[in-house]
Amino acid sequence: ASLTQSAMRQPQTFVHRDYHSRNLMVLPKGNPGILDFQDAVKGPMTYDAVSLLRDCYISWPAEQVRDWQRQYFLQVVQAGLLAKDEWAGFVKAMDLMGVQRHLKAAGIFARLAIRDGKTGYLHDIPKTLDYLVSIAACYPETQFLAKWVEEDILPKVLERLAEAEKVSP
Repeated sequence: ASLTQSAMRQPQTFVHRDYHSRNLMVLPKGNPGILDFQDAVKGPMTYDAVSLLRDCYISWPAEQVRDWQRQYFLQVVQAGLLAKDEWAGFVKAMDLMGVQRHLKAAGIFARLAIRDGKTGYLHDIPKTLDYLVSIAACYPETQFLAKWVEEDILPKVLERLAEAEKVSP
């Protein structure tokens, strides 16, 4: 409930919903090309930012992520969506949005492997769950989730991946 409440309290805007490194193209001039936006909807303003800054496929240095987060926050303030004194709330909202986003992504990766035979996505689940654990552990309302994923889910995922490695050629 706290993840949903946090998302609903945020200013709502256009959300790509799959905004990450693999859906960006380098163009000769101007902004990057953006792919795969058929799922775009109106949603929480931190959704796409956390999808990119805590990308399921690339780990950015924490200091760089914080700098990009600050830059985005200043743009949000300049746009009049938040006030300068709302930084702490913005960080928490973005963190909780990341927890929700990474839960969803891990589930999608599992579905793609099971239903569609795209087993390459299984290797992205540990990084995705590691992000979830590291962020969820910071907040009392999500610590139970961090503990459960870290102690029960992640070991099983790693065990299954190791078993799959033994069987594949």
